[in-house]
Amino acid sequence: MKKLSIILCLISWQLWSQNEQLAQNYFDKGEFEKAKISYETLLGTQPYNSLYFQRVVECQQQLQDFQGAEKNLLNRSKQYQQASLLVELGYNYQLQKQSDKAKKYFDQALDKIRKNPNEAYGIAVAFERHVLLDLALQSYELALSLSPQMNFNFQMALLHGQLGHTDQMIDIFLTEAYVNPQNLPLIQNQLARFMQEDASVNFHETLKKALLLRAQKNTDLFWNQLLSWYYVQQREYGKAFIQEKAIYKRNPESLANIINLAQLAHDEGSKSIAKDIFTFIIESTKDVELIVKAQDYLLQMRIEVAQPADLPPITADFDILLKRFGQTPFTLPLQKSYAHYLAFSLQQPIPAKKMLKQALELPLNVFQKADLKMELADILVLEQNFNQALIYYSQIQEELKDHEIGHEASLKSAKTSYFNTDFTWAQQQFKALKSASTQLIANDALDYFLLISDATVADSTQTALKSLAKADFLNFQNKKQAAQAAYQEMAQQYKGQEIEEVIGYRLAKLIEKTANPIAAIPYYEGLIAQFPEGIYNDEAHYFLAEIYRTLVENNLGEVTYLVECKQKAMAAYEYVILNHEDSIYFTEARKKFRALRGDKTL
Repeated sequence: MKKLSIILCLISWQLWSQNEQLAQNYFDKGEFEKAKISYETLLGTQPYNSLYFQRVVECQQQLQDFQGAEKNLLNRSKQYQQASLLVELGYNYQLQKQSDKAKKYFDQALDKIRKNPNEAYGIAVAFERHVLLDLALQSYELALSLSPQMNFNFQMALLHGQLGHTDQMIDIFLTEAYVNPQNLPLIQNQLARFMQEDASVNFHETLKKALLLRAQKNTDLFWNQLLSWYYVQQREYGKAFIQEKAIYKRNPESLANIINLAQLAHDEGSKSIAKDIFTFIIESTKDVELIVKAQDYLLQMRIEVAQPADLPPITADFDILLKRFGQTPFTLPLQKSYAHYLAFSLQQPIPAKKMLKQALELPLNVFQKADLKMELADILVLEQNFNQALIYYSQIQEELKDHEIGHEASLKSAKTSYFNTDFTWAQQQFKALKSASTQLIANDALDYFLLISDATVADSTQTALKSLAKADFLNFQNKKQAAQAAYQEMAQQYKGQEIEEVIGYRLAKLIEKTANPIAAIPYYEGLIAQFPEGIYNDEAHYFLAEIYRTLVENNLGEVTYLVECKQKAMAAYEYVILNHEDSIYFTEARKKFRALRGDKTL
């Protein structure tokens, strides 16, 4: 009997859920008569459900049955004595363009607040739901005048923002953040949203001036922290660093925020600022783990731009650091970086593998071991020891199958099969990864899946695909000149064929990374001109804009040239915004376009 009861409850719940979804579908499609009947049925089973009742009334109003809506509202008001229903009655008259009657009910709702300020929230929400924002704000203000200990700062700030009262919104938000720091994340989210969506320079000016003014008047570190956050939103990492240094000098307990800022500046391409911050970290701490982490980043930045003559000093610095700090779990990032450098920059895989295998003997957690195994597998791929590499990738997949690291191992395993021209097995793996939870992995997998599918349809012998896999493998091995020559040869050999766009994009990315990025501009521009409807159209526009933006931000050129670069960057970002809303680069393109337009400039 107990099992039967559970089964019946589950069936009942499923039917109720389906009925609710059906009612909502009718409502969304504008089939209000059907929606009204469905919601009335649901309301009959749950008479206390305010959403169902609200939907019934909204359906009646959409069907112009204002008398029916009024009757329902009056009956419910008598039954439940909800003050917010007075707002609904007033809105029902407003829809009929009977302003005097609407005002009568709105005034009655405000009178309820005068009698009981606690009614303010429900009444204000009802006004806001019908975009009666001034009345919603008036409701909160009235309650506060009668009961000053109440707090509607967050709601009032949002209303001021919606009404375009920028100064008041910022002032209330900052006051609330300082008085109730637990609400700071919510307030930062709202301010960030306005920074992204508000196209006027005025908002950014007002917010920055308000923060600076409060920091001058109040020595509390809270304002330095909020200023640092603001500068990070604006990608002004140097100014954020000034604030973080001021905070650290007065409270030298933790470098956590400065470390996060350094990593962010590095990842966002502000390498010069990142270098300054990492250097500051090394000079400011005796913590071995932090020093090693900072030194590792500095070495990585040197490797990225290293010429052949720069390699011996880099090797010497790796040796000095490992001799100084030893091969311990604390120096694991440095050991992994050195192994990668030996294998991929110096083409010395044997000592690299030895170092990683020694590191695996240390007392490590599962994630640290997976990280080292991933690097070891990459080096085995470099050596074309594909089967051994696949064993390590499989181990990681098995140990961390539902984790992002496990998915990354799966992707690398699929790419290994691709490099080895085992396209059938690679395609099966890429297909499975298309639904990966990590967007970048899913997009990468989809890219390769479509590449193999399209190339196989175009040429059943897969000749072009094999040539491309060979060129991609040279690129993976860090044999950049050989890879570039292979891509260029393919571009001539397969001119006019579908795979030409893929080759062109690969070539543009390679040149951007290995040469002066300016050299990649004609390749991206050629890709855009030749394939205006191509699959890499959004990428080509975005990365072209990135090159131009970097030139502007680093002041690399004469004034006239930089003005032209800024215009070209904005045009390319805007193209992504207007034509590729589904692109993974859409959000960044919009943010950077607005930054170049001057939305953040004072």
